[in-house]
Amino acid sequence: MIANFSFFFPLFVSVFVSSANAKATISISPKALNRSGDSVVIQWSGVDSPSDLDWLGIYAPPESPHDHFIGYKFLNVSSTWKSGFGSISFPLTNLRSNYTFRIFRWSQSEIDPKHKDHDQNPLPGTKHLLAESEQLTFGSGVGMPEQIHLAYTSKVNTMRVVFVAGDGEERFVRYGESKDLLGNTAAVRGMRYEREHMCNSPANSTIGWRDPGWIFDSVMKNLNGGVRCYYQVGSDSKGWSEIYSFIARDDYSEETFAFMFGDMGCATPYTTFIRTQDESISTVKWILRDIEALGDKPALVSHIGDISYARGYSWVWDEFFAQVEPIASKVPYHVCIGNHEYDFPTQPWKPDWAASIYGNDGGGECGVPYSLRFNMPGNSSEPTGTKAPPTRNLYYSYDMGTVHFVYISTETNFVKGGSQYEFIKQDLESVNRKKTPFVVVQGHRPMYTTSNEVRDTMIRQKMVEHLEPLFVENNVTLALWGHVHRYERFCPISNNTCGKQWFGNPVHLVIGMAGQDWQPIWQPRPNHPGLPIFPQPEQSMYRTGEFGYTRLVANKEKLTVSFVGNHDGEVHDTVEMLVTGEVISGGKESSKTETLKTVAASSKLIGKSESNVSWYVKGAGLMVMGVLFGFVIGFFTRRKKSSSDNRWIPVKNEET
Repeated sequence: MIANFSFFFPLFVSVFVSSANAKATISISPKALNRSGDSVVIQWSGVDSPSDLDWLGIYAPPESPHDHFIGYKFLNVSSTWKSGFGSISFPLTNLRSNYTFRIFRWSQSEIDPKHKDHDQNPLPGTKHLLAESEQLTFGSGVGMPEQIHLAYTSKVNTMRVVFVAGDGEERFVRYGESKDLLGNTAAVRGMRYEREHMCNSPANSTIGWRDPGWIFDSVMKNLNGGVRCYYQVGSDSKGWSEIYSFIARDDYSEETFAFMFGDMGCATPYTTFIRTQDESISTVKWILRDIEALGDKPALVSHIGDISYARGYSWVWDEFFAQVEPIASKVPYHVCIGNHEYDFPTQPWKPDWAASIYGNDGGGECGVPYSLRFNMPGNSSEPTGTKAPPTRNLYYSYDMGTVHFVYISTETNFVKGGSQYEFIKQDLESVNRKKTPFVVVQGHRPMYTTSNEVRDTMIRQKMVEHLEPLFVENNVTLALWGHVHRYERFCPISNNTCGKQWFGNPVHLVIGMAGQDWQPIWQPRPNHPGLPIFPQPEQSMYRTGEFGYTRLVANKEKLTVSFVGNHDGEVHDTVEMLVTGEVISGGKESSKTETLKTVAASSKLIGKSESNVSWYVKGAGLMVMGVLFGFVIGFFTRRKKSSSDNRWIPVKNEET
């Protein structure tokens, strides 16, 4: 027996040691993806004594240092992680480089309380590498055009198209009125920006910078108004995109359709250094539903600042454009600049009263990705005072149907004497009100809000002092703002006083509720600032913490704005501005009785006409509020919504 035991004991020890020293392994499938949005499956095994802090790092390019991951996922998302093996599947965006994946062991004792993300969660440690995968490639897809988005130009019979590819070789756009015959071709101009153009970290650091690829820009010309145009971009040598289409702007149209919001951001399939915006997925989903329901009606999107929330982490811009491409490839996607695109410590315009307002919210980007990845009408620009190229897309305007749209910058000089002020003044004074009876002004930081945004008090005062007189004197119909991540509608207002018509008293809406979930509280009572009771001032007609977007519909007689909530895709507030100056305000209850009905089977809206303005709604038409009591009753007798009736989002942080 002793002899037999001595024979088996070394063998037992050998097997035990071999098992204990077995290395973790990781594999990927497939090894090549075709384009953004394709998924990879990552499998691992041999993770000894698994911990719920074991994690998977995502790297692009593959040679990135361990702590320069673009994102991560904990292994415990797999149901079998406790057994030392498992798998994770998620989509990836084409960053024009290969990916690799690494598994790390991380323990409670190694948590660094100083190394945190924007949610104050500790970022995982990289001291103990367990396994690394082979490289994942996009193959020939690296050169394919992606991130396609449209924009109006200064000429009505044109449409701009912008996209990104992995190299600067020649590309084209070909287009026509038949999907089978794209008979027109235009060359596409390529450009790019570099790391040294960034103004601060993390944008100019190795942890935030990634190759942005080449940005291509072209204009499709001689389009027939109101006609569907088909197009694709690319080249024979590098490959062509799929064929997309849009409805060309019609200079003679008396209809206007727009989808408007601010502060949307994007979602990522992994956790990264900054907070991303999961709610943006719903915003895109419902807007896409509405665009498809319009059929052959032209429409546009307005995203008024805080676009991607990349904040210096370059790859988040790629994630954003991949997410909005289904919308932006169908309708023009218009933007104005926000603090998270621009603000940097040495920005040229920072008057004494704004010293605490303009910080480093842009993460060192100083407007560069915003300026080159978009190309809006007009030629507004301001020098950055650094190596960065001038900041573009600051202020501009265009007509669409019966509405004159104006975009302004709240991050650069807007006071009297500046070039932007002069542009706004001349633009508003020159509007042809017979052609476009309604004027809509849009900017990022609000002139009016009842949120507790103390830091922005001075900028609001300066906007009232310098810009509001221009709005009042030139009868601006509607002013739209973001920055505050809520929806709020005001009465027709000037000098913080409600008027009876929008003539001389623009209706102000805060619409920064499209995705970002930092939710500042409403203003508390001055005599009880510590109590969570936030009375709604008389000037505020409706406010809520619901995520969503606004839908604008206009004809020659009226302009209607509806707030669509993301939780159900239905209308929760509405306001109508008649060409006569009258303002008809809808409440929550009336909205519910005549709301949009989403038909689950089709997720589409079908048409029902109303005074030559059709809102294509399945099962319901556009909400119309009758003037039952007449405008004599006025805004002050309307049933106000108390704060207890609102939907509230838990407050995470007062940062905007």
